[in-house]
Amino acid sequence: MLRAAFAWLVEVRYLAGNPWSAVHEPATVTRELSVQVHRALSAKLWAQVRRALDARCDGFGIGDPHDDDEARQWRAARAAILLMGDSGLRRAEAALARREDLRLAETTDDRRASRSTSSESTRQKVTPSPPEPGRGNSVVWMLSIIGKRRKQRTVPVSGATIAALRAHWKDRNRDFDAPRAQGPLIAPQWIPGTRSALERHDADAADAPYTVDALGRLVRTAVQRLTRETAALAELSTDELVQLANTSAHAFRHTFGTRAVAREMPTDVVQAILGHASLQTTSIYVRAERRRMLEAAARYYAEHEG
Repeated sequence: MLRAAFAWLVEVRYLAGNPWSAVHEPATVTRELSVQVHRALSAKLWAQVRRALDARCDGFGIGDPHDDDEARQWRAARAAILLMGDSGLRRAEAALARREDLRLAETTDDRRASRSTSSESTRQKVTPSPPEPGRGNSVVWMLSIIGKRRKQRTVPVSGATIAALRAHWKDRNRDFDAPRAQGPLIAPQWIPGTRSALERHDADAADAPYTVDALGRLVRTAVQRLTRETAALAELSTDELVQLANTSAHAFRHTFGTRAVAREMPTDVVQAILGHASLQTTSIYVRAERRRMLEAAARYYAEHEG
């Protein structure tokens, strides 16, 4: 920092020379990348969490889902969790994601030319419903976001996430499929009485998004409540319940990375979706998945060889 400050003073000709250039930098050690892949949810745990979330969002056990504030809060949490778990977004990226950056696009195949529906003429039409999985549709949802280092990337968005976003927008009295629909994909539905919150959500800042920390609290609180209140998770082991109780919002990004590798998505594609600057970072998910396969195989053979 001091070196950069003196360099700037020299550049603007405030100083004739940089005295800090005579100071030698200490020897540094570049440490191995640390990505907490172990926090990712297993396929079984991820599926059970999604089922439990759907049950809460439908109002089971919390009263009438049509006018219950708690059910609306659950639907906001579900939309955020699916954005991270199905698209690999960081919590800051999920908090800042906007509807006008979400579009329909066709995949490239032998029958159709690749095209995007983000043109001005297409935006004037009502956005069609998402394609149903398993029926041969080649139309997918794509979301453009600004990630770390102010780098833009585009990620796929699942049909389940789109359905969750539609329900959340309905709770906000907004039409997700309206022509030229815009605004944050996820936004709070009630405002705390604190001064800072009221200033952020004044009349000129209607439909303001969650802050990054607030979105993280929304997700973490929802997951912790699931572990305490949902009978659907009763069959989980103690270790799985402990892991789930300590799950943060970022763990769902790791969940996407491990599931994508397990389903044999090309590593460079996983890198592009996650927005990793280096393929070395993405390879951590590959090594972790191979280690899990070896451990599972070792347990299987140990149980059946006798």
